[in-house]
Amino acid sequence: MRVLLLGASGLLGHNVLRCLMEEGHRTVALVRRADAIHFDGDYEVRLGSLLDYPTLLAAAKGCDAVVNCAGVTDMSLRDYEDYLPVNRDLCSMLSRLLDETGIDILVHTSTVNTIGGGTPERAADESVPMCKPFTSSWYALSKQEGERLVLAASRGESRHVVVVNPGYMLGPWDVKPSSGRMLLAGYRRRVMAAPSGGKSFVHVGDVAQAVVNAMTMGRNGARYIAVNNSGNMTIKELYRLQADVMGYRQRLVTLPDWLLYAAGAVGDLLRLCGLRTDVSTCNLKQLMVREYYTAARAVDELQMPQTPIADAIKQFHHWQTEQPQH
Repeated sequence: MRVLLLGASGLLGHNVLRCLMEEGHRTVALVRRADAIHFDGDYEVRLGSLLDYPTLLAAAKGCDAVVNCAGVTDMSLRDYEDYLPVNRDLCSMLSRLLDETGIDILVHTSTVNTIGGGTPERAADESVPMCKPFTSSWYALSKQEGERLVLAASRGESRHVVVVNPGYMLGPWDVKPSSGRMLLAGYRRRVMAAPSGGKSFVHVGDVAQAVVNAMTMGRNGARYIAVNNSGNMTIKELYRLQADVMGYRQRLVTLPDWLLYAAGAVGDLLRLCGLRTDVSTCNLKQLMVREYYTAARAVDELQMPQTPIADAIKQFHHWQTEQPQH
């Protein structure tokens, strides 16, 4: 197929682009800058803003499918409105795009934060509604609004609209880095203090494969959690695994929740003073909860791989080492 890819410059976008090329799809990547994609390949680059509808429409000409990996994830933004143009309004434009171009295939990537987390004994599936602390997260709420707009566009006999909800992605081509910051924060430190919470970690390549498969697999109007079913672990356990696979010793201690609440209060005050910081009560609460999910539906219906988290850690660091600019 000829595929319009949005968000190709991010961690997931880079991996989706590579997966699309490996499977022989002709890809049009809409990016702001020519150097936004960090590898060469057989794909077409269109320059422009994905928030400019005429640019979006022109890039989609002749395409059979749209894959949207774009998203604003910056946790230092102070206002809800800062998240809306990409996380919500773009989804409205994509609905219009399908109507005006006749493109019937749309795969949209959201986040597991729009789904309530489970426990180690009972991981959450797609039926669980969003819960605290994410109901107070501007990021999660904006992604939830975007999901609703995309799913509304699934109404139609010929449409194939699928939402993929990734967990905490780790792996190569994390060019900023984004989620890899968590790994770098504890890498080779003799002593590392970790918050008490846990997440569903996943190899970004597995998510990319699920996204590409979703163009022809899955059910119209369905959501698919994309995590590793063996990747539900505390942040402390993630750091212990990183030390094991990268071959160093590390003493791990757990940060008390009261200390994180105190730091969050300081961050809230700085935000009130007009300063940007990703330290806030809401953001730090997300590091104190254990949000565990199952990808049973994605494995069954999207044939999502389940690469060990140890491989994701190794490949992240090996890629980092190979990039002189990082």
